[in-house]
Amino acid sequence: MMKKQFFIVTMLVMTFGMMSAQTKPSKAKVENLPSMGYRTTNNNAFRAGESVEYLIHYGLINAGIAKLTVEESQYKFGDREAYHVVGTGYSLGSFDWFFKVRDHYETYIDKQGIFPYRFIRNCDEGGYKINQDYTFHPDRRAYKDHKGDGYITPDFIQDMLSSYYYARTLDYSNAKKGDVFTIMTLVDDEIYPLKMKYIGKETIEVDAGKFRCLKFAPVVQKGRVFKKEEDLSVWITDDANHLPILAKAKILVGSVKMELKSYSGLMNPIAQVQ
Repeated sequence: MMKKQFFIVTMLVMTFGMMSAQTKPSKAKVENLPSMGYRTTNNNAFRAGESVEYLIHYGLINAGIAKLTVEESQYKFGDREAYHVVGTGYSLGSFDWFFKVRDHYETYIDKQGIFPYRFIRNCDEGGYKINQDYTFHPDRRAYKDHKGDGYITPDFIQDMLSSYYYARTLDYSNAKKGDVFTIMTLVDDEIYPLKMKYIGKETIEVDAGKFRCLKFAPVVQKGRVFKKEEDLSVWITDDANHLPILAKAKILVGSVKMELKSYSGLMNPIAQVQ
């Protein structure tokens, strides 16, 4: 139970929350699927050179650090350029002593469309190991797993890490309280609709400073990790960066909090309150 809780409330909170329902993708021979082209997405939220670090609390314990960096990809996908994003997570102090976490994630994100080409996940959480390697074929609306098996997906499916960045590119300027934003995401070979409900504006203070924020309550699946939908809240900066500042979650056996510790290389001025 602990490893699932620690994993979900760190990485899935970092992608704006838990998902509500899932479906199994259908198998297909990717090479036989028609090419349907790509999309273009306005990205005014992040760029190469961005680096952010979060401190993860489990109850009163400083449980771990999660770090995300964005760089230019050395590889092109056809004639299209990409960002290479690396996410790492590790446990701290006494938490590390009884539940060691060493997580490593990578994703290659198309610069023009903010969708993934490849997702790599190598995690060791308390001896529970997960290794994944997905290759996405966004023009064919499909992906292949590490065994080379192909599956059909919804249009421009996101992986766990790229969804964090795609969510930041969405336009929240005209959002009204109760509006729900949905991102289709691939997690552990299942397709989830990630749903974020807009709550309103708040000023939030964390270790990195005080910020004007937009608050969201991700729609969650009750009875698994969370008792009710309201048990998870996420705050992002009320500026063009849409940088996640704070996430709080009440889980079945306690609480978890993730807060921004440091940041650099942002694309835009941040909504910090002096």
